[in-house]
Amino acid sequence: MIVHDALKIAREWVNRYACKEIWFKGAYFSGSSLIKEANSELPLYSDIDIMVVTSEKAPSLKLGKFLYKDVLLEVSYLPVNLFSSSEVILSNYHLAYSFHHTEIISDPDHKLKPLQQLVSQNFSQYQWVYKRCLDAKEKAINGLKQIPTDLPYHEQVMSWLFPTGVTTHMYLTAALQNPTVRLRYYAVRKMLTHYNKSPIYEQLLHQIGCRNLSAEKVAHHLKELAMTFDLTTQVAKTPFFFSSDITKQARPISIDGSQSLISQGFHRESVFWLLATFCRCHIILNVDAPTLHQDRFYAFEALLSDIGILSSSDLYSRAEATLLEMPNMWSGVLTILQQNSTIIHSS
Repeated sequence: MIVHDALKIAREWVNRYACKEIWFKGAYFSGSSLIKEANSELPLYSDIDIMVVTSEKAPSLKLGKFLYKDVLLEVSYLPVNLFSSSEVILSNYHLAYSFHHTEIISDPDHKLKPLQQLVSQNFSQYQWVYKRCLDAKEKAINGLKQIPTDLPYHEQVMSWLFPTGVTTHMYLTAALQNPTVRLRYYAVRKMLTHYNKSPIYEQLLHQIGCRNLSAEKVAHHLKELAMTFDLTTQVAKTPFFFSSDITKQARPISIDGSQSLISQGFHRESVFWLLATFCRCHIILNVDAPTLHQDRFYAFEALLSDIGILSSSDLYSRAEATLLEMPNMWSGVLTILQQNSTIIHSS
């Protein structure tokens, strides 16, 4: 399907369903669709992200991924207090990028469009880019310092993985690029190569533990993940905030999207999402199908072993190593801030 047509269908869903809810305060596009050509083909492993701004009466769980007229939509809820001022938005590295680049779908209170104009005017100002980089840095540090010791092993892995991956967002934010979720390592690789900072990228891969993984190894782990994924979709019942990512409809993103990266030679860049998806599957299985969780856990452990994680203590050691490396990484971020010619330095 053409991107333009997919976006049209997404707008229709907002106007037909979301805008009728009493907690609806507006909606806008987010994600990779913002940077795709309108007449280009929407990849099978892409969705259309919609951010719905809500009052405090909104549902506690995001709607997530679902098919609407053959388009895979992903709908997330954002509380209206995040849009209290342009300064709040400009300081938030995830929020600022999408809000700056977005198309507002609906703005019933006539507040989002004026806010977007202010955000766009100041998005490239050094003071705000610096604050957003600092926002990503603090998120990574806080997460790495708070890996829980009382949760199951697979949840500890999740708690280590995501803040480790946020280190890529510091660099992407400094380059004024999308702090994407699934493709963060692919995106930061391209960006750091552009800035002649490839050694930094290798260090980021080292923190995950996949720097020396072969394509054959990663392809094998994807095959095992696909089996676990398909079994999980058959038994999943308990709602989690990520439940819509582990469904038959979402399979093209997690499985086919990872295969696409491997086929293009970016197997190391796919490891982050393989780990994340394995974690999510086992969080579901541990609750809804404990026997299956145990039966399939060996496949997850094999991937963890290949990246040097054999126990919880390895997670804490890896987190500590990343924290110790943070000053060097931050120095690299500051260098990119200075080299980025699109950033506006006030006199």
